[in-house]
Amino acid sequence: MLKRIPVSLIALILVIGLVGWGVHYWLISGSDEKGWLIQYAEIGSIENHVASTGTLEPKNYVDVGAQVSGQVKVIHVEEGDVVEKGQLVAEIDASVFETKVANAEASLENKRAGLQQQLAELELEELRLRRNEGLFTHQAISEDTLVQSRTGVKILKAKIEATRAQIKADEASLAGDKVSLGYTSLFAPISGTVASISVREGQTLNATNSAPVVMKISDLSVMTLRVEVSEADIPKLEKGMDVRFATLGQPDKYRWSTLAKILPTPNVVNDVVLYQVLVDVDNKDHSLMEAMSTQVFFVEESAQDVLLVPLAAVRRTPRGAFARVPAGNEEERVKVELGIVSRTHAQIRAGLELGDAVIAGSEQSSGGEQARTFGNTSTPRIGGRRGF
Repeated sequence: MLKRIPVSLIALILVIGLVGWGVHYWLISGSDEKGWLIQYAEIGSIENHVASTGTLEPKNYVDVGAQVSGQVKVIHVEEGDVVEKGQLVAEIDASVFETKVANAEASLENKRAGLQQQLAELELEELRLRRNEGLFTHQAISEDTLVQSRTGVKILKAKIEATRAQIKADEASLAGDKVSLGYTSLFAPISGTVASISVREGQTLNATNSAPVVMKISDLSVMTLRVEVSEADIPKLEKGMDVRFATLGQPDKYRWSTLAKILPTPNVVNDVVLYQVLVDVDNKDHSLMEAMSTQVFFVEESAQDVLLVPLAAVRRTPRGAFARVPAGNEEERVKVELGIVSRTHAQIRAGLELGDAVIAGSEQSSGGEQARTFGNTSTPRIGGRRGF
């Protein structure tokens, strides 16, 4: 009677058979296709750009400072409030300045009254002088009396001129005191948003040596994107070129604008020369905030809805560009006309059609994975552009 075959032995035999069959199938199929990675010409978008990072800041902002010393009486706004140009935003206690203005006005009125008195005295002295001149012609008074009368008129006229000069000085001083009094009321110099408030009600400000900042008002309708670009990439940039960027909070939502200016003075950080590039950005919806970090792309050239193949499938020679295509078990080269060429893909203007197979490499090559994911490596298609 035959012994029963162990179940474990049967399972081992089945596993060995399956492995052998799989190896045989892989060798046969691989030899038929010669290990090629086949991709197909597809419609997509392509772009060459200079990438960098940047920070957003308001294009126009004002630090509202106190020009006079005193205690902050009241602040009429809060952080985040939208204000209009000329709107009252804060007040400083004006008691000291009101007293100075009142004293200056009283002193000025006193000197004006003194001037009127001197004018009246001058009128009287001029009448006496005319009378003494008539008397002197008739030898009724001495020459000394006439000289004293003339001298008295001249002295009064000099006093009047001095008084008028003092009045002008006091008027200028009063005007300055009124200006200082006006500085106790702080008005918004621009329309915008209150970005920050640096003081509190009841705080005493000292504006002797500098103007302490009370608040910052920013116009957020237009932002400036400040980007640092290495000196190697600066020659690729030019004023007016297209720029797209996305914030870290919304990495898939791109905004478009144009390059405004390249600042001539670089920043040198650890022997790396970086130039600042400014981009003005429309922000009427106020979705962009100050100090947001961004990923920025300065677009050198781009095309949408064009025929693309992996760059590994293209060979460029002095006689022109050729695409590697399968022809049975052999590789064939087809002459093509290239458009934009990026680091991973090439635009085909002529020579291939949509859906044509190309050889993007082999399974053993380091670029195989890149070719295998061709459909996801081209520049993502971006929606309708919105220029600034």
